[in-house]
Amino acid sequence: MEDTGYIDKYTLFNYEESENTRYSRAAHVTKVSMIFNFLLTAFKFAAGILGNSSAMIADAAHSLSDFITDIAVIVGLKIARKPRDSTHNYGHGKIETLAAAFIGLVLVAAAFGIFWGGLQKVIAFYDGKGLPEPSKTALAAAIVSIVVKEWLYRYTIVCGRELKSDAVIANAWDHRSDAFSSVGTMIGIGGAIFLGGNWVVLDPIAAIVLSFFIFKVAFDISYKSLNELLEASLDSETYRSIEEILISTDGVLGFHELKTRKIGNAMAADVHIEVDRDLNIVDAHEISTQIEDRLKEICGENGHFSIHIEPCSDSEYYNPDMSRANTRIRS
Repeated sequence: MEDTGYIDKYTLFNYEESENTRYSRAAHVTKVSMIFNFLLTAFKFAAGILGNSSAMIADAAHSLSDFITDIAVIVGLKIARKPRDSTHNYGHGKIETLAAAFIGLVLVAAAFGIFWGGLQKVIAFYDGKGLPEPSKTALAAAIVSIVVKEWLYRYTIVCGRELKSDAVIANAWDHRSDAFSSVGTMIGIGGAIFLGGNWVVLDPIAAIVLSFFIFKVAFDISYKSLNELLEASLDSETYRSIEEILISTDGVLGFHELKTRKIGNAMAADVHIEVDRDLNIVDAHEISTQIEDRLKEICGENGHFSIHIEPCSDSEYYNPDMSRANTRIRS
């Protein structure tokens, strides 16, 4: 016997209403980010050009990439909020993961562009070509950027964790990477201004250093998202918690074929459990219902669970008062 995962209309309505609220909040957070990123991009480009700062122009390019990823997240969230249908039985949550992966790839491109631009200026400097000294306008822009982007990070990461949205969390780290890049920009511009002379090379050097920080953030985001798209198992802690539930549920004599994955912000688990072959169908189904209810406590109400029940006739393993020690687990 297998739990078909039937959901009554009332439960389905509450689930869809909850998901719509979640996606609406996530979209609102991202729209706030998009507005600030647009304004920061324009402000930093102007400050970089007027202030003769290649580091600030590179920083502006990073903010432009943030603006583009905001658009990608909003589009992704709009698609992800669509309810389950006949061709997408598990919903459209993977779009969120795809949006997060896109953010990572955009960050890689932005980091490479910043690195290459800074490297060219450093090479030109050591070839004897002069570099313009950045002005305090660019320095002021860097300070403003640090404050705004750090605030955006804190605002977005809190909402992303509450909503369990990979795309929003990835976007938050994008803000944090921009704040870090602005710190480096501030140091480079400040050193070039206050030390003067040959120290003007600190401006493009700062841009190169920043690119490595951005590469690191981009790799972490891309690796996690692509792993989920490739149906990677849940993290080891959650996996062990699921095993503990299966072991400790009364009536379960053993289990095997435990498979887990993420579908957007939802967790999914498939497993075969073994019960006494003499149990009637109602009692066997009750065991699977208990397991599903307990799984929802750690995986969330929107989880997808498939529990296949198999008869076990081996009396050696059947004991109504069995403990964890004599529970059979087969892999």
